[in-house]
Parts: sequence; structure tokens; C-alpha cells
Amino acid sequence: MTGKPRMGLMESDSQGEAAMVQSVHAHMMLTLDGFGTGLGQSRERPFGSIDPRQLARWMFEDAENNSAEIRAISDYGAFVMGRNMYAAPGPGPWEADWTGWWGPNPPYHAPVFVLTHHPRPPLELEGGTTFHFVDAGPETALAHVRQAAGAGDVAIAGGVSTLRHYLNAGAVDTLHIKLVPLLAGDGNRLWDGLTAKLEPTAARHTRFATHLDFKVLG
Repeated sequence: MTGKPRMGLMESDSQGEAAMVQSVHAHMMLTLDGFGTGLGQSRERPFGSIDPRQLARWMFEDAENNSAEIRAISDYGAFVMGRNMYAAPGPGPWEADWTGWWGPNPPYHAPVFVLTHHPRPPLELEGGTTFHFVDAGPETALAHVRQAAGAGDVAIAGGVSTLRHYLNAGAVDTLHIKLVPLLAGDGNRLWDGLTAKLEPTAARHTRFATHLDFKVLG
């Protein structure tokens, strides 16, 4: 991944000049029963009771057939994520040496804004990823993300609760679900409490996942 911002759509402004329209996208892996994480999420178990090797099998064992979807996940100018997407759940700040689940070179290669009540200085890692920790509401944080993305589109990186909030707020333009053949039974289910209306636009099946694309109608 190069981190090159994906360019937004062009439309004409009132003077007839081309203007950049920035879109907000979201990608999420879900089990067949709609869960993004299972019970018991921790530092050692980022998806709780869901086996991450099975959840992401389509990325690692069938990468060639899913190459477009893999590229699309990080092809944005900036990202926003919830606290639990960055670190295991907990009432207080995480340990000072914690740098996320992804090692020294996270897959984002762009600014990432983490929603938290425990802000800390920005964390710059390899490959162009810098985590910014913001004690602000989701809408304010998204405004920071838009500004940081420049001419690029932006993405909601998760987790489930953060994505549901942005969907219900009408802040997301497109939703991309990677549906994997697993059952979680319990945990954090995206569809619970979701009020946003979704219009299917595309579906593609590969060996370990079905890719479902939606336009978010609000």
C-alpha cells in the first residue's frame, strides 16, 4: 500500500469550476450472524471469541482473488476509528508502550484519528501511519479526518460501535461488508440498533468471503 490518497469525485461549483467532493467509506468484516467482534475482546484476542485467522482467511489464503478488496481497505487519505479498534476495551488509558494491533508498520499509511477520552501525543509509525488521539465527539473527529485527508476520500476504520454511530448519523456514503462463513453467536453485532437505510449496489463471492457493497441512504 502506498498511502496515496484516493481522489474524490469532481463536480462543478456555482462558478462552473471543478470542485472536489470528498466521500466517506467504511469497510468491515462480519460473521454470517452479523458480528464484528465476539465476547471477551482483549489485547491477546482483538476479535474476542472470533478466531482472527478464520475471519481474515480471505485476505491471507486467497489474496489474489481478493486483491481489489484488499487494496480498497487502506486506499484513503485519512481514517477515524474507535478506541476499541485501537486497543482492548477498558475504562482507562492504555499502557504507554501500546502502539496498536498491527506492529511497527500498520496497513493505513495515512493519518488515523482515534476517538478516546484519554488523549496522548501523536504516534508516528512506519509507512506513513500516524495515530492522532482526539478527545472529541465523532462528528468533530470526522471534521479533523476530512481536513487531514486533503484531496483524498476518508474511511471509518471501525470498530462496530463507531461504524454504527456514523452510519446512523448519515455520515457514511458507502459501506463495504466482507461476510465470512463463521458464526459468532454473541458479541458486538453491527445490525443491532442500526437505523440507517442501505441500498445494495454490488455483490461478489470468493472462496472465503462474500463482498457486499451498499449505498447508505441515511
